[in-house]
Amino acid sequence: MQLESARLTLRPYRETDAEPAAELANDEEIARRTFVPHPYTVEHAETWIATHEEAIEEGTAYPLAIIEKKSGELTGTMTLRVNRKHKNGELAYWVGRPFWGKGYASEAARRIADFGFDELELERMWGRAMADNIPSQQVMKKVGLRYEGALRHEVLHDGEFRDTYMYGMIRADRSDK
Repeated sequence: MQLESARLTLRPYRETDAEPAAELANDEEIARRTFVPHPYTVEHAETWIATHEEAIEEGTAYPLAIIEKKSGELTGTMTLRVNRKHKNGELAYWVGRPFWGKGYASEAARRIADFGFDELELERMWGRAMADNIPSQQVMKKVGLRYEGALRHEVLHDGEFRDTYMYGMIRADRSDK
């Protein structure tokens, strides 16, 4: 499977992506803002990538590499985790620091949301972000997800309980479809 947008290709990870993925994800700021562990090693990436083929085949998750078309560089990850029984999907993503501020997360999230609604026939898409991760919240808003509430002390992150903010969208919310 492969998804295309104007500037990006979203495709399954390859074994050769482990090193660049680890290089991008092994960033304290990414770990602080997301659920990516730190330090993040090539071995972490290899173990994680090894789980993808089965998840995609089963249709339970679509962890895709975000590739910049112009350079062919890996810029981050866009994942759609699917609950088939309830016809919903969770957006989860991160973008490497050198690619921040370019709109790649929003572009990739729009494309995978279209995939979820149009091809997988999901009824609902949702995501969550650490309460202080404003850029991630902005991505979800740009895609059309609406703020649904705070989950107080939902995660224990680096020894500290942290709130997360939930965002969601149902099929009827899609203004352009």
